Amino acid sequence: MSDAPTLPQFAAIVVAAGKGLRAGGELPKQFRKFRGKPLIRHSVEVLAAAGADPIEVVLAEGTRELAKEALAGLGGIEFVGGGTTRQESVANGLEALVPHSPKTVLIHDAARPDLPKEAIRRLLEALKDHPGAIPALPVVDSLAVAGDGDVMAGKADREALRRVQTPQAFRYTEILAAHRAWDGAKNAGDDAQVLTENGGNIALVQGDERLKKITVAEDFMTAHSAPFRVGQGFDVHRLVEGEELWLCGVQIPHDKGLSGHSDADVALHAITDAVLGAIGDGDIGTHFPPSDPQWAGARSAQFLEHAVKLAGEAGFALGNIDLTLICEAPKIGPHRAAMRTALGAMTGLEENAISIKATTTERLGFTGRGEGIAAQAIISLYASA
Repeated sequence: MSDAPTLPQFAAIVVAAGKGLRAGGELPKQFRKFRGKPLIRHSVEVLAAAGADPIEVVLAEGTRELAKEALAGLGGIEFVGGGTTRQESVANGLEALVPHSPKTVLIHDAARPDLPKEAIRRLLEALKDHPGAIPALPVVDSLAVAGDGDVMAGKADREALRRVQTPQAFRYTEILAAHRAWDGAKNAGDDAQVLTENGGNIALVQGDERLKKITVAEDFMTAHSAPFRVGQGFDVHRLVEGEELWLCGVQIPHDKGLSGHSDADVALHAITDAVLGAIGDGDIGTHFPPSDPQWAGARSAQFLEHAVKLAGEAGFALGNIDLTLICEAPKIGPHRAAMRTALGAMTGLEENAISIKATTTERLGFTGRGEGIAAQAIISLYASA
C-alpha cells in the first residue's frame, strides 16, 4: 500500500473544444491515438485516479460521440458544450459545476496528455494560501523583442519570465466569479489572467517538462518516451514425418514438416515474439498458450497480425524485419520471394523492409542433423501516433 497522503477533494474541467487542425490527421487531435489510446484519455484517467469528481469535459459541437468512445468506461465524466473562445468554454464548464459546489477546481488542456500526479498535489497544496495556482517553468533561452521587419528591437529579461502550463488550480467560487465578471470582448491568455484581472493573486508552483502540449503533427512523434524500439525473437521446432512445412506463411515442399501445437511456423513465431518483446507485452505463449485447444493447428499468421495490432495500439508501427532461418534442408533461396511477399501482406511492410536469410550449422547440432529448424528475428518499431 502507498503511504502517500490523500489529495484534497477537487473537481476538474478538461478543455477539449478546439479544432486541433495544426496537428493534422482526420480527427481533432484530442481524439487521435497517442501511445495506444486517444490523447484526451491520458489526462482524464490521471485526474480520475487522483480523485477528481466530477470531471467536466468541454467539447466542440458534433464531437460528443467521439468523446464518449474515447472516454468509455471512466466514471464521473460529464460533457459540456464549448464556446467560440477558450474563455467561453471554461466558463461553460464552471457553470456546469454549480450544482456540485466544489471547493477547488483544476482546469486542464486535453492536449497535455502527460500529467504527473505530483503536479496536481503541488497545485492543490498552494490553494491553502492563494486563490489560484499555476505550474510554471523558467525560460532558459535568451529573448529578443521583435520590431518591424523582423529586426531585433530590444531584449527581454528572461529572469522575470516564466513558461506557464496547465492544469491551473483555483478556489472554485473565486474563479467562477472572475469569469462571470470578465469582459467578453477581451481576450485572456489563460484562466490565471482572468482571476488576476478580478483581483485574485496566483501562486507559481514548480511545473514539469512532461506537461508539454501536443500542438503539431511532429509532437505526436517526438513526445513518445522512446521513438524507436527493437525486439528479438528466437524459436525452434522439431522436423517430423507426416507434417506440413510452413515458413513465413508459405507451404514448403519437403519430406518432413515442423511439429507444434499450431502450424509450427518457426519463422512467424520468432517474428511474433520479437514484436511482443519490443512493446514489452510477454511472448507468443502468453497470448496463445499451447494448452488452449482453440490454437491447435492454427495458422501462425494470425499470431503475427495480433502482435502488430498490439504494437499499433501502443503507438508503434513496424519498421523492418530481419529474419535468419537455421537449417540444413530445405533450401530457402527458391522460396525467399514468396516468403517476403507473404510477410508483407501480414505486416503492411514493403518487401525492401523484409530480409530473409538462411544459414546452416555445418552439420553440427540438432539443425545440422536435420532434426529441426531454428529461427531468429530482429525487428524495429517506430512511434507512429
